[in-house]
Amino acid sequence: MIANLRFILKEKKKLGIATRLFFYFSDNYYICVLEHSSIAPMSEYNKEPLDLSSSLPEVWRMLTDIERSHLRENARVMQFKKNELIYIEDEVPKDLMCLFEGKVKIYKSGVGGRSQIIRIIRPVMYFGYRAYFARESYVTAASAFEACTVCFIPMTLIEKLIRGNGDLSMFFIQQLSLDLGIADQRVVNLTQKHVRGRLAESLIVLRETYGLEEDDATINIYLAREDLASLSNMTTSNAIRTLSNFVNERIIAVDGRKIKIIDEERLRKISRIG
Repeated sequence: MIANLRFILKEKKKLGIATRLFFYFSDNYYICVLEHSSIAPMSEYNKEPLDLSSSLPEVWRMLTDIERSHLRENARVMQFKKNELIYIEDEVPKDLMCLFEGKVKIYKSGVGGRSQIIRIIRPVMYFGYRAYFARESYVTAASAFEACTVCFIPMTLIEKLIRGNGDLSMFFIQQLSLDLGIADQRVVNLTQKHVRGRLAESLIVLRETYGLEEDDATINIYLAREDLASLSNMTTSNAIRTLSNFVNERIIAVDGRKIKIIDEERLRKISRIG
């Protein structure tokens, strides 16, 4: 049975269809689920070849003409629906991912089925490559906050390019170093700040990551309370209660999932003092 499934996976890739295998284990049985998502080469995604020079500007300008040609030939694009998985924990990493459009969350499953949002991704950010360099499976998962478009580049190609391109090597060293610094600071903030400080920090992070809408006040992402709580390392009930307190104090205004920052100075102060 497993051999046949592997054969199906191989054949589907040839047809331009990505197939994920999910195994659900129990004491006496397991269930295997096949999930299909269409993959289109860049030349087919938008009828005309995508302009990688504008889509991947930082990487593109470091490459030679030959390296750019290899990138065009191997890069592919996938579209994901809201809440659709991009990769899962324990999956073997194969691609560097760059978010072209939309919003993505990186998260990890925790105790009791709770998940912790580790990072949030905005266009044009790279993700999903650390585990490959570490020669390990993914320790996190990624899914779409909203409908999004993601570019996939094989890590075997990226590794080959890095070995022959010093500028590209330094770029990824810098990206990993920045991510490590952010992670270190986030660990301290989530463990030492009180509930108000953690939620205020999350709102500031969302504001700085995704910006504001045309009214120059509403954060340009509409999060469920569960996601906001996960990002702030607190229960959903605590997140709802703290949001209500911020509303009563005239720091923010809430309309469904829309959050408008009224007093950004006070919000930053609460985040700063914890």
